Amino acid sequence: MAKNIVIIPTYNEIENIETIIQAVFSLSTSFHVLIVDDNSPDQTAKKVRELQEIFPTQLFLELRTKKAGLGTAYVHGFKWALSQGYDYIFEMDADFSHNPNDLEKLLHACENGADLAIGSRYSNGVNVVNWPLSRVLLSYFASVYVRMITGMKIADATAGFKCYKRQVLETINLDKIKFVGYAFQIEMKYRAFVNNFKIVEVPIIFTDRTKGQSKMSGGIIREAVVGVIMLRFRKIFNRL
Repeated sequence: MAKNIVIIPTYNEIENIETIIQAVFSLSTSFHVLIVDDNSPDQTAKKVRELQEIFPTQLFLELRTKKAGLGTAYVHGFKWALSQGYDYIFEMDADFSHNPNDLEKLLHACENGADLAIGSRYSNGVNVVNWPLSRVLLSYFASVYVRMITGMKIADATAGFKCYKRQVLETINLDKIKFVGYAFQIEMKYRAFVNNFKIVEVPIIFTDRTKGQSKMSGGIIREAVVGVIMLRFRKIFNRL
């Protein structure tokens, strides 16, 4: 069995799902893929089932009953991957904003000492393509804000392209994860940080989606702003 599993949460990604799966399986390194679909009305899960006939031992599907947030989808996927014995567990978007070729870079970082490897947009300048300036500034200064509040020396605190060694996810109490959007990505990094795991940023180029619709919302941004302060206070009062 492959030691690597890529978790891809989906909601209405029918335009991207087949090509992203094919791209992962075309890499020279062996990766399995787990799709966690929130009962997409556009039949994303149906397409995944069709592809499972072609890749019966590499492609897996967990179908949830309703849209319940990115964080809960990843936690669902983490628990599944741990139960199946994978050593390296990846987060990746379905929309090609994360280049599948960079999976091998993240894996290399973890095989060479990192416990958590982050595909970073900001560790080597600003490497974002096709985003409006307002969104680049929002994302960049969100990471500055997170560093100030938490003390983490991470340039891209909201990044969602990551590789975990299984020990990280085994150590973090996944049932205590509170947040679902940007704040989820921050919370996972912060919990790895306070548990003294080695976190490494790997420079990537982030390209905004060309197909489908973004899931970003004002509520997700507000959750991140407030959530960072909540995380810090929980740590101070030993309630994290």
